[in-house]
Amino acid sequence: MGYGLYLAQIGEKHEDAKPLKGFKGAGVVEIVDDFQGDTYRAVYTVQLESMVYVLHVFQKKSKSGIATPKQDLDLIQKRLKLAQEHHRINYEK
Repeated sequence: MGYGLYLAQIGEKHEDAKPLKGFKGAGVVEIVDDFQGDTYRAVYTVQLESMVYVLHVFQKKSKSGIATPKQDLDLIQKRLKLAQEHHRINYEK
């Protein structure tokens, strides 16, 4: 995952990175990785110029198949809004 985030920082995309469903047009991307039988996800945005904001990193424990749990989606949405506000205040001229 660290390598995938590094690639995002230099403007590239890891082969395992894909848009997160439900955030169309928001530039929200997830990297999914398996380790010792568990699945982990890192969710970040590349929407904000010159910045990569990591919005959430978590172990996938959904009982509903491959779907991202609503609680995690809500948290990602909240953090995306915070990242957008942070970027607007600190980096936009």
